[in-house]
Amino acid sequence: MIHVLASITVKASERDAFLEIFKANVPKVLEEEGCVEYSATVDFPTEVPIQETNENIVTIVEKWETFPHLEAHFTAPHMQEYKAKVEGMVEDVSLKILEDA
Repeated sequence: MIHVLASITVKASERDAFLEIFKANVPKVLEEEGCVEYSATVDFPTEVPIQETNENIVTIVEKWETFPHLEAHFTAPHMQEYKAKVEGMVEDVSLKILEDA
């Protein structure tokens, strides 16, 4: 199983619009072969002292059966369309690709 955490820093004024576009694409991603989980999350504010929060970061939580499934996801036509729609909204992206320990 491949786990992915994608942290997307979105312009503050664009967060709601970004989430709307992202959520519209989720059903297409969930139909991809090998996709187990795909959802957007945002920081939950607490008073836990070691927690770092940023209301402009959207973290995508993904699970894929194999790495080749994830690679196919990167080039799927609906992902290319999604990237074009959000291009001007995104300031930065970081990706963690993980496997079970």
